[in-house]
Amino acid sequence: MDQKKIMRVHATITGIVQGVAFRYYTQRQATKLGLEGWVRNLPGGSVELEAQGPRQKLESLLSWCEQGPPSASVDEVLAQWKDASEEFHGFVIRQY
Repeated sequence: MDQKKIMRVHATITGIVQGVAFRYYTQRQATKLGLEGWVRNLPGGSVELEAQGPRQKLESLLSWCEQGPPSASVDEVLAQWKDASEEFHGFVIRQY
């Protein structure tokens, strides 16, 4: 698969991922990688994100999410790949 093709990924991250600045650090990492999309906490204690950009950079973001920030303890990252769209501008933190 072409690693430069623009793709979109939807991911749910479980574990100790709320109250540890996971969203802030995810936004920082995604912005550093030049990705667009969003990240938010979910009511059940997990974090959800939707990101778009070159597949290789998305894979880098998912790899980062497997560790998360220093205070996090990630159990699992479930990712679903999708076709890109034009709805994103920047990478933002969303509320529920």
